[in-house]
Amino acid sequence: MTSTDVPSAISSAPAPATVPAPPVLAEVVRSGFTEGHHRGALVLLAADGSVERAIGDPAAPVFPRSSNKPMQAAAILRAGLDLADERLALAAASHSGEPFHLDLARKMLAEHGLSPADLQTPPDLPLDPVEAEAYLAAGNVRERVTMNCSGKHAAMLAVCVRNGWDTATYLDPAHPLQRLVGEVVAEAAGEPVAELGTDGCGAPLMAIGLTGLARAFRSFVLAEPGSAERRVADAMRAHPEYVAGTRRPDTWLMREVPGTLSKMGAEAVQAVALADGRSLAFKIDDGSVRALGPVLARALELLGVDAPVVARIGRSPLMGGAAEVGEIRATF
Repeated sequence: MTSTDVPSAISSAPAPATVPAPPVLAEVVRSGFTEGHHRGALVLLAADGSVERAIGDPAAPVFPRSSNKPMQAAAILRAGLDLADERLALAAASHSGEPFHLDLARKMLAEHGLSPADLQTPPDLPLDPVEAEAYLAAGNVRERVTMNCSGKHAAMLAVCVRNGWDTATYLDPAHPLQRLVGEVVAEAAGEPVAELGTDGCGAPLMAIGLTGLARAFRSFVLAEPGSAERRVADAMRAHPEYVAGTRRPDTWLMREVPGTLSKMGAEAVQAVALADGRSLAFKIDDGSVRALGPVLARALELLGVDAPVVARIGRSPLMGGAAEVGEIRATF
């Protein structure tokens, strides 16, 4: 058979559609040579909520991962659990596993007749590498309460006890609490939940666009005092070390730029809202958290944040042996 004899059904088949690659948000520069790129999407909102800058497709749904936690905490409050201060901050946390995090998570469980055995988080080590080393050196093993989402799960279980809801199925998407979480996420984002998945901690995960995520954070800082959303924002901003940890950028930013609400998520998602409503959200497409700091710092600069913490967050050196030989830097 010659090339002219190829069946028409094959020869006329359309070529597969080419999906354009997301734009580059950060580059990896080693010894003056660009050896890699991190792509993704980003959106900046002005104080009035309008889109000030968009890179890539910020309307496309993403899983915000732990950046959804403020909305989950607001749903817990709406369901009737009276949390405040450090307890509410821990309910919205991806904590580092420092002793004060674990102590409070255990207390929150005990206060409602629960124990760490009731948690359905996967057993894990502390999220912070320094804490993980100390934890293992002390002879400890992976536990459910040590997993970084244990504060959120403790609060979820507590509100189930308060309302007489089944605690064994508290992570089921059809559970009354999880249905309420979906309503709060959609309301805060100003758009419907596009997809439903399962987060690393086992909780239902709602996909929204990055623009919706930025809108959600903006709505929390601008919410009426006393509302569930504002209570969550105020607790996180007042106790940022409980939201993250003593060595984490979310803590630094909320501590050093008054009125700022900040929460990262796995797979390199970040959302931030400033006190006046300016906000941002982005996702690094390959999930690399090493690019998160430089991209966040540049986005903050574009929003007009002028504070020493921005440079601290943005620093991401590359090492060659014991020497610094390059950096990861934003490209926009």
